[in-house]
Amino acid sequence: MKAWQIACDGTSKNEIIAIGVVLVSPRGKRVEISQRSACKGCSNAAEALALIAALEEAKRLGARELAITCDNSILIEQTRGEERTQVPRLAPLYAEARVLLASFVHVDMQWVPRHKNAEADVLARAALGLTPKPYLVRNNTRKTRQKAAQC
Repeated sequence: MKAWQIACDGTSKNEIIAIGVVLVSPRGKRVEISQRSACKGCSNAAEALALIAALEEAKRLGARELAITCDNSILIEQTRGEERTQVPRLAPLYAEARVLLASFVHVDMQWVPRHKNAEADVLARAALGLTPKPYLVRNNTRKTRQKAAQC
């Protein structure tokens, strides 16, 4: 069995959260999700909600193996249990994502630079009525990750 490809992204403006998800089946069937969330919060919460929505949809579609890409290193670290800095209000979202991840036979989750996650980002931004942003190659420095973790 071949893995489903998933790209997910979340965005937040004035604490209004939106998510963007692209799922592609091994046979090439595409499913896109672009929606606002009823939840309020920061971009890290948005990223977690995007992953949760992607996992729920993949499960609903019968996926067993996943190859996930996202541009939020904190999300990857938290769902793998690697990040030592805990943000208490985000812990329930990361825990929910970990439970969903465990329900699949195999999951490969990789960080990608923002410009390589553009399709999911465009969907998330569209749900808030925002235009796509230009993608610049940036280094994912520790300083940037620490700043994001404070949200």
